[in-house]
Amino acid sequence: MSRVRSTDAVLLLVAAVWGSSYLAAKSATSVLPVLLVLFARYGISAAVCLALVVARHRAGRCTRDELRVGAVLGVTQAAVLVLETYGVAHTSAANAGLIISLTVVLTPLLDRRTGGKGLPPRYFAATGLCLLAVVLLMSGSGFHSPRTGDLLMLAAALVRAAHVALVGRLTATRSVRPLQVTTVQSAVGTVLFLVPVAGALPALGRVDATGWAQLLYLALFCSVFAFLAQTWAVQRGSASRASLLLGTEPVWAAAVGIGLGGEHLTVLTALGAALMVTGTYWGQAVERAHRTAGAVAVPPRAPAPANG
Repeated sequence: MSRVRSTDAVLLLVAAVWGSSYLAAKSATSVLPVLLVLFARYGISAAVCLALVVARHRAGRCTRDELRVGAVLGVTQAAVLVLETYGVAHTSAANAGLIISLTVVLTPLLDRRTGGKGLPPRYFAATGLCLLAVVLLMSGSGFHSPRTGDLLMLAAALVRAAHVALVGRLTATRSVRPLQVTTVQSAVGTVLFLVPVAGALPALGRVDATGWAQLLYLALFCSVFAFLAQTWAVQRGSASRASLLLGTEPVWAAAVGIGLGGEHLTVLTALGAALMVTGTYWGQAVERAHRTAGAVAVPPRAPAPANG
């Protein structure tokens, strides 16, 4: 029982960290350009991951499969974070965390193993509930044209769902180690963002202690720690239970945004938040039951990390 509780506590901590990442990213992008924030986040993550790989010298070098998978996923992951970070810079942290949770119900529709085929009508009802939630979240204090940030987060959810489906496709028939793949992904992201921010690098030297604390939090906690902790917890428990606990991420995002970020909760956003959480949990439960009953040969897997 104590083992289960400790594992659950770690997973809830990961969900809370991911949920808080939206406010941290919003604060960081208020003083630095988005691409510079991403470069710093990737660069710090790559350095730490590389140090961990070197420290575990017995694990050996990256295999060809790990290099190939990491390179491809590094590109798609960078695309997700560009959309997410630009999005959260132009909307509330609470909205960002809630809208991105659409990934939970969109991923099974893009998974090549199912492509949405055979999913029961209840699943599409849950998806429709989530889409209604997005409309309410975008409305804020009243119905109006969607904000740029909300539309970017919606695009981020679509791209992230494709990224998660790609993770499943690329790792299904290959033996790859999470730490090595994450290291390659981080290195690829660092290189991708280095070129466009090369001229702005001196700005990092003018960042104050608060700014560096936010960058380090995004890199060390929201990326490196969260991913490795998730892997550890899933190995000790079940992917289904992990998925359920990690699904609390949007709740944490809203709580942090409103409680620490001073964001306002209107009637429409509160209703949208409730519908989003209900829809994602409902869709998750329906998909898990469908997968267990009709595809026993395909074991459940934990969702890919939200924020890299």
